[in-house]
Amino acid sequence: MQNRHRLTPLLLAAAFALSACATTRDPAPLADASDVALGERAYADGPIVQPVAVLEDSRCPMNARCIWAGRVRVQMLWIRGNGEQQPFEVTLGEATPLADGSITLESVRPDRMTNVELKPEDYRFSFRFAGGL
Repeated sequence: MQNRHRLTPLLLAAAFALSACATTRDPAPLADASDVALGERAYADGPIVQPVAVLEDSRCPMNARCIWAGRVRVQMLWIRGNGEQQPFEVTLGEATPLADGSITLESVRPDRMTNVELKPEDYRFSFRFAGGL
């Protein structure tokens, strides 16, 4: 019986030490939606979104004259609260319905130039979400 009383404080100390090791690691904070790379998740004033592929980049190069300004279309994922990933598509400058509002692809960087091919890792996007409660 006396041995039990001596072991109790040791067992409690060991349990507290082990519980400190069992803490979960906080996930890295999400980027805001003002400078998002392909494959990067970002918080867009409500929904969490992720651009996954450039479907079209027909913008007129900055150092050329064009009849049509062109457009950019991007394949996206909406990462819902339950972890479900819902695909959708956005077009530069156009509002796209999402969640309880709409999301707009506001800008695409860098600008296109003649004789320069953009690689997927070069792209950066800015999004704005309008809606919510």
